[in-house]
Amino acid sequence: MLFVGDDWAEDHHDVEVQDETGRRLVKARLPEGLVGITRLHEFVGVHLAEDAGPDQVVVGIETDRGPWVSALVAAGYQVIAVNPLQAARYRERYSTSGAKSDAGDAHALADMVRTDRHQLRQVAGDGDLAEAVKVTARAHQTLIWDRTRQVLRLRAALVESFPAAVATFDDLAAADTLELLAKTPTPDMARRLTVAQISAALKRARRHDIAEKSRRIRAAFQAGQLPVRPATAAAYGAVVRAQTALISALNIEIDRLGEQVGAHFGQHPDAEILRSQPGLGPVLAARVLAEFGDDPKRCADAKSRKNYAGTSPITRACGRKTVVMARYARNSRLADALHQQAFCALRASPGARAYYDQIRARGTGHHAALRQLAHRLVGILHGCLKTRTPYKEATTWPQKVTLGTAA
Repeated sequence: MLFVGDDWAEDHHDVEVQDETGRRLVKARLPEGLVGITRLHEFVGVHLAEDAGPDQVVVGIETDRGPWVSALVAAGYQVIAVNPLQAARYRERYSTSGAKSDAGDAHALADMVRTDRHQLRQVAGDGDLAEAVKVTARAHQTLIWDRTRQVLRLRAALVESFPAAVATFDDLAAADTLELLAKTPTPDMARRLTVAQISAALKRARRHDIAEKSRRIRAAFQAGQLPVRPATAAAYGAVVRAQTALISALNIEIDRLGEQVGAHFGQHPDAEILRSQPGLGPVLAARVLAEFGDDPKRCADAKSRKNYAGTSPITRACGRKTVVMARYARNSRLADALHQQAFCALRASPGARAYYDQIRARGTGHHAALRQLAHRLVGILHGCLKTRTPYKEATTWPQKVTLGTAA
């Protein structure tokens, strides 16, 4: 067998090839792209035994995505994505001085996969459609996070210059709110708004009770507030107008990308099973698929899927002291999706609601109870995927749980 350590950068890769005894066979810096991957294949071809296949080559690299990793997987190599924190701890076995180099990291990665590959997770071979769902779902979620940041910045500017707008509008990312703030970003301009102008904005946003809401918004704008100096007010007005333009553009792109997420997810064979799970809508189900992937070898059983999801608690035991706590070193995107699923499942599933109520009755807090419910829902999802059957409320939860809820 051959063991390859690959320390990657944006434009090059430092690689080291070792044999089973740890003897260095090749040490080189390869360029990113087709030329570099071709040279790596040449190194492997020279030193790999004639009767050995590509599965006898184990590659350690600190990433699990990108064209380079895809090319390694396509070549048939065993590719192991090493967590950078694990690699840093392993490097300390050689030296405690803190010295670091790209070539040294490649050597450590090659040694790591040679001696400890049974403790590491091999990169899963997800399908092309699952990869497409991952790309679009992650980008969609990132845009939503970016919009939240921009909304908070808009709110901070309004609190300091136009507090009446913060008290009037519940959702600063709504279409009617953005339209009105873009037209009147300062209190003086807002006072000149008429009921007809406000009503037109609400009508375009398809609001209800337009007449009453228009009068309430105008009355709030007409009310007095502490004055802001003219130059400062104009500066804040420019900031508010810029923020509203950014949020409006993000709203458009989020909707467009959401359609792409739904289009890719709807074509996947696991879509029906995921959509049947309580609390999972099209977008949230797509995020769960994106982070779990569709390789059946990634999670051998329900326990491994729960560990991969980060819903399993961790135990710290030392001497007579034992502490069980939540797992925070995890995939934050997957954890966020599962937490939202657990919250939505409280209304979608009587069994989930009863399970949550039982946990809360023991004195557990809200978020801790949601984590335990998410832990249970991940196991249910694994069973559905394994048996290729949709979720069924009657067979999933014990009868005593559902009867307790009815009572």
